[in-house]
Amino acid sequence: MPEFTSRSRPARYINIAVDIATRIARGEYQEGQRIFGRSSLAGRYNVSPETIRRALALLEERGIVKLHPGVGVTVNSRVAAENYVAEFGQRQVLSDIQKQLHSYLEERNKLDQEIARLTSELLNYTFKMATRLQRIQEFRVEQTSPFTGKSLGEVQFRSQTGATVLAIQRNGREIISPEAQTVIQPGDILIVIAHPETFERCQEFGLTPLTGLS
Repeated sequence: MPEFTSRSRPARYINIAVDIATRIARGEYQEGQRIFGRSSLAGRYNVSPETIRRALALLEERGIVKLHPGVGVTVNSRVAAENYVAEFGQRQVLSDIQKQLHSYLEERNKLDQEIARLTSELLNYTFKMATRLQRIQEFRVEQTSPFTGKSLGEVQFRSQTGATVLAIQRNGREIISPEAQTVIQPGDILIVIAHPETFERCQEFGLTPLTGLS
């Protein structure tokens, strides 16, 4: 029996085969009884003789009917018809479940895409707002600073001051995005980005503010 997919419907000849098998299972046609010929069935179901031929071939394959060339079609087995109808019903249920599941998966994919888009917008907006509230400031490291002679990672600069070091100016050169193991030396100019309220905290660690940048 042809399989169903989540997007397809049973072919017309399959529906006709199921209808004939259902009539046999209900006892409308008895075993050994001759039923309509191909032409009569084609007119009854308003389809081509080829469609009827395929439906009857399917029923014969399942042992439900017998085809007699030049004579017609006779009922072979009511039990076979019952089994066929039951099997078709089970497959139809599975097909309906597959269709519904496919629909839900498509809806979930659309929701996932929308969630990803909104999350991206939220992160971008949050970053822009945070950047607007922050300022870039230069601080000179004094000899007396407790940070002197220690690395950025060792003093946990960001957690201690609330500022992020963007660069260090030292002896006429600039260290861009210094690594955590970079040692702070007296006289270093730290270029940091932070909220204005954290500037006082930087001064508490022996960092003297220079000209602020907007």
